[in-house]
Amino acid sequence: MPAACVALAVAFLFGAMIGPAGPAWWRVPAELLDHLPFIRIDSGATELQSTVLWEIRMPRVVLAGIVGAMLSLAGASFQGVFRNPLVDPYLLGVAAGAGLGATLVFVVGRSTSQSWPVDPLPLAAFIGGLVAVLLTYTVGAGFGASRNPTTLVLAGVAVTSLTTAVQTFMLQKNTDVVRQVYSWILGRLSSATWGDVRLVLPYVLVSGAVLLAHRRLLDVLRVGEDEAQSLGARVDRIRLTVVIAATLGTSAVVSVSGLIGFVGIVVPHLVRLLAGASYRRLLPLSILAGAAFLIVADIPGRVLSDPAETPIGVVTAFLGAPFFILVLRSRQSEAR
Repeated sequence: MPAACVALAVAFLFGAMIGPAGPAWWRVPAELLDHLPFIRIDSGATELQSTVLWEIRMPRVVLAGIVGAMLSLAGASFQGVFRNPLVDPYLLGVAAGAGLGATLVFVVGRSTSQSWPVDPLPLAAFIGGLVAVLLTYTVGAGFGASRNPTTLVLAGVAVTSLTTAVQTFMLQKNTDVVRQVYSWILGRLSSATWGDVRLVLPYVLVSGAVLLAHRRLLDVLRVGEDEAQSLGARVDRIRLTVVIAATLGTSAVVSVSGLIGFVGIVVPHLVRLLAGASYRRLLPLSILAGAAFLIVADIPGRVLSDPAETPIGVVTAFLGAPFFILVLRSRQSEAR
């Protein structure tokens, strides 16, 4: 745990130090310390450089940490409740529903957003993700998902296919918004604001608290559903609570960051390799490691295509896809 905290602190510092604009990297630590209580240090940064740091870089770093922590925690929780280390936070159609909601906003147009109390894009993505999961549960319940969790996964695949088909149809009819939609789908943190942080933080805190409260019960589920029930665990209730909490948090962060893949698979696997499979340690460490991972993964996107930016979803795919292949290969070798 101390090592994970140090890694997160180092990632946070590097995330704040690197950027195409703002103060020089060596001025940033002093600028950060200058904002602590009872500490006064002259960093030498101009007012404009300080504004860039606190209004552009810092909300981006903080939001990256929140998104990474939530996706990693949700991934570890899904893997525990379905007893499958290859599932991810987008399992039940969250990503497809959020993408459809975002597409609707782009098609209708955001020009009317001035009259909205909040930006309609994250609101529509959030509602789309939740509606997709509700539909998944409705379909799964009709085919015995309470008895067989695999049925719920298959229902998620069906709902994902349906929402993706609707989204594709809408894009074919509105080709002028394809670029905007795919930019959102690939994941982006470049437009992060403190408003985004305030928007998602309550959902993430509630979701995280519920999932952490169930970490001991997830350890019980590791022995098998029949054995867990014999020990007094209410498996169906645990699964429903964990899935709802993980989906709520995932929908919230996806609504402001777009779709960022592989975090929910890569980070829990790495933590499991280093700290063991017990969810009492896995979930808290996944929060810290996920936050550090996404903060670091966001750095190349700022500098690889300067002055443009590489979408963070592309960076995580470059890192996550090879790792996913290695995991599949190792599991195949174990099966033999």
